[in-house]
Amino acid sequence: MVLTQRSHVRRPTLEDVARQSGVSKSTVSRVINGEARVRAEVVDRVRRVISELGYVPNQGARQLVTHRTNAVAVVAAQPENRLFIDPFFDLLLRGIRRELALHGAQAVLLFLEEPDDYARVADYLGGGHVDGAILFSLRPGDRHDRLAEIIDRLGLPAVFGGRPLLRDGDPVRPGQAHVDGDNRGGARLAVQHLVALGRRRIATVTGPYDQENSAADRLAGYRDVLRDTGAPHLVQRADYTRQGGADAMAALLDRHPGLDAVFVASDLMASGALHTLRERGRRVPEDVAVVGFDDLTSIAETTDPPLTTVHQDIEEMGRLMARLLLAREDTPDGSPQRTSDGAPDGAPDGPSVIVPTRLVRRASA
Repeated sequence: MVLTQRSHVRRPTLEDVARQSGVSKSTVSRVINGEARVRAEVVDRVRRVISELGYVPNQGARQLVTHRTNAVAVVAAQPENRLFIDPFFDLLLRGIRRELALHGAQAVLLFLEEPDDYARVADYLGGGHVDGAILFSLRPGDRHDRLAEIIDRLGLPAVFGGRPLLRDGDPVRPGQAHVDGDNRGGARLAVQHLVALGRRRIATVTGPYDQENSAADRLAGYRDVLRDTGAPHLVQRADYTRQGGADAMAALLDRHPGLDAVFVASDLMASGALHTLRERGRRVPEDVAVVGFDDLTSIAETTDPPLTTVHQDIEEMGRLMARLLLAREDTPDGSPQRTSDGAPDGAPDGPSVIVPTRLVRRASA
């Protein structure tokens, strides 16, 4: 038997990069770690040499120096099946992952579904595995509150997806940052459109407004418009699922067979509502006009008829959450890093960001 000797290719080292760049090893380290104390032309030269040599930093050594893991926990207080079925969350996670990747970081997805999950997630966050956390759908309740308190106590930078829902009398935690769409303003746009079409018995299918602020804000926007017009309020609560929207539409038709329009607080629910209206023999938009919320094109452009809806840039919301978190990680107290003009460096201004909405007209209204 003949043994062939495996050829060994020496990996480029930090010293190789420094020598070819004409700078010190400490300067190369500062470039790799993204420190600001290096001239732009030197940064460009070092990065070019790193690319030419194929140098890969030793991540373990880098973490010892920077005390950074380059990982972010994305904590979802949602059932796992909903997270992967609902296109809203797919777009949101895509935005988060893409923004983190631009900065050499990765997302670690954690679920809060069973009671035991809360202690497990709290232990993981406290174990130094991540540099910060993005959290969805935390709402009032003992387990949610304890998790938020643990994050505060750890001093772990955190950003919330959606405005945190507080119980009466609960204080807003100092520096608590969140990113959300203009839910109330978007709902007003939807209902104002229906009123302008001459509709007078306008119902709404709302989300669980005792659990999520987005649902409460969309219901408030609906009521803002109808309070001014004197039209009746026809409200049915559902659960942000297609079946929930179908069942809610059936309940509204049973109670109010003369309704002539409905604002549905998500496109997924609106697709279910359209199915029920078709089953009941109601023409859309001739008999009942329908407006949704989110502008999930995979739904809104494929319903029958195509759905008029409120657009919010969901992927951009995910990017903003990641950008805001990364800015908070760069300061010892978790507040956004600020530039000379007072704005966070590379992040939205202030601890909270509201993303604007607009109406997209299609055939359903």
